[in-house]
Amino acid sequence: MSVGRRLVRVASPLVALGLWQLLTAYDVNVWLRFEQFPTVGEVASALADRVGTEAYWQDLGHSLRRIAVGFLLAAVLGVAAGTAIARSRWAADLLGPLVEVVRPIPAIALVPVAILLLPTNEQGIVFITCAAALFPVLVSTRHAVRALDPVWEEAVLTLGGGRARVLFSVVLPGALPGIFGGLSVGIGVSWICVISAEMISGEYGVGYRTWQDYTVVDYPGVFVGMATIGALGWLTSTAVETLGRRVTAWLPRPAARGPVGPARGAGGPAPAVTAVRPPQKEPVP
Repeated sequence: MSVGRRLVRVASPLVALGLWQLLTAYDVNVWLRFEQFPTVGEVASALADRVGTEAYWQDLGHSLRRIAVGFLLAAVLGVAAGTAIARSRWAADLLGPLVEVVRPIPAIALVPVAILLLPTNEQGIVFITCAAALFPVLVSTRHAVRALDPVWEEAVLTLGGGRARVLFSVVLPGALPGIFGGLSVGIGVSWICVISAEMISGEYGVGYRTWQDYTVVDYPGVFVGMATIGALGWLTSTAVETLGRRVTAWLPRPAARGPVGPARGAGGPAPAVTAVRPPQKEPVP
């Protein structure tokens, strides 16, 4: 990445924070009412106070544990179900219609179902988190498996490989880019739904604490919760994408664009390319 791009990436959030500070410090009220917003300094002070308390880290641990369990369950179930639907006619007939009916339902709307079915609130929150990430992973896996070129599967079968060899040597490795695309989307949706579930039926967690701050009109505390959620979502999403790049490191990558000229790249001048003229037919006398 060039120095200019790095500077832009660093300057972008700094400019946003500066604009926020100016609008709230001067109580700007032009259609949008910033006089009730806490300033950046107030939020930073509240964050410093919270970081020093045991309750903050306890809430952080509860939310991370719920995300880890629910997301891992969704990853396993989504990859397995998506592969089965893409590979098996029976699985497509049995599971396909059910998936298409349940998939449009927001995961947070399943809170009453979780309360009725599961004995504890903790299990209900994990269920909501799993349901949120399940369908992005399942649908991405299904499309990735169906998009594979059948010539590779035919090659393995021709060489004597069985169905298990085809699955683990062709199908799953070939579908990994699509699978990790679904996982990247799923981890973000998981954070949205786990926070909402904690607000409704949780006892601990970042979402629960943020809602409690709102009920007591502690707006700097609300923004501390929002900032914590954003940071956790960014870190976990980055971790999933980094893992995806490492797992699929064997795939060809597009060449980075560079200056056009004889000195392109760090390896010295580009090799000269000699044009080859096609053989000319001799004229018939």
